[in-house]
Amino acid sequence: MDYRSAGVDVAAGRAFVERIRASVETTRRSEVLGGLGGFGGLCRLPAGLRRPLLVAGADGVGTKLELAQAHGAHHGVGIDLVAMCVNDVITSGAEPLFFLDYIATGKLGPEAMAEVVEGIAAGCRQSGCALLGGETAEMPGFYGPGRYDLAGFCVAVVEEDERIDGTRVAPGDRIVAVASSGVHSNGFSLVRRILEAEAVDAGTALPETSQPLIEALLTPTVIYASLVKDLHRAGLPLHAMAHITGGGLPENLPRCLPAGVHGEINSDSWARPPLFRWLQERGQVPEADLWNTFNLGVGFCLVAPAEASAAIIDGCRTSGHRAWELGRVSAGASGDRPLAGLPY
Repeated sequence: MDYRSAGVDVAAGRAFVERIRASVETTRRSEVLGGLGGFGGLCRLPAGLRRPLLVAGADGVGTKLELAQAHGAHHGVGIDLVAMCVNDVITSGAEPLFFLDYIATGKLGPEAMAEVVEGIAAGCRQSGCALLGGETAEMPGFYGPGRYDLAGFCVAVVEEDERIDGTRVAPGDRIVAVASSGVHSNGFSLVRRILEAEAVDAGTALPETSQPLIEALLTPTVIYASLVKDLHRAGLPLHAMAHITGGGLPENLPRCLPAGVHGEINSDSWARPPLFRWLQERGQVPEADLWNTFNLGVGFCLVAPAEASAAIIDGCRTSGHRAWELGRVSAGASGDRPLAGLPY
């Protein structure tokens, strides 16, 4: 017996590393030392920082991977992996420095795995961070052939006195919503049940748009790092930020608000995108479950002084993001719900 007959091809693993080397190199930052292939990645802190704080985050893509693997859509979930980590760490005002990935698979499929890593590299380029390294583990017998799982890890940096932690949030502040690109990477256990019940296949179109439904669901998560950087460079005041992931607005927006205040949402301030209307109708999803599972078209939230709201919305649009005033911050508790104004 040998390792290859047991299901692990070490030579194929080496060839895979060589194949992805060029994609990884496109994400390089000036602070990175060395290259791909060492036992650990090296990265300096950016020059000129006085009291730097490191901000770290880890996440995965969830059961969106099931849908992606069934339809051969590997590049997009690589972007998703970066987005889920980067969008979390930037809420503190931090700049992403580097990213690490972990890919576990039953048997190394070079084409699919290369697409995943190329997607991860694309997400890192969008975020301005280096793909510093990663690990691909071949685990036959644990994962089925052609199956894989992903985990990602991001480290960012922010000056201690420039950290955004919600302490400046005050009654009267406005909440600005930045649009999502769809479901992003949350709620797919429910999505997949609806697809199974409706016998959806690759040819099923989303009503109102004629876009293939599977394509709409697999649209990669928007990465908001460059937007936040642009707003910061423009000198626009941001008191808090929230990444709207699993749990939707009710769970995630309150996380960035301090004690003594609550958010009031105007649910009529935007039209629910057709994809979410389809999911609710075909799945007969109760309104409360819909709000507590999906982002419903809101991928990110910015909390800022009322007088800066219009400029921030304009800044979002200049950066290529649709944005609108979602609500406001009010004094006191919101009662038995985390946010006031939601229609359930």
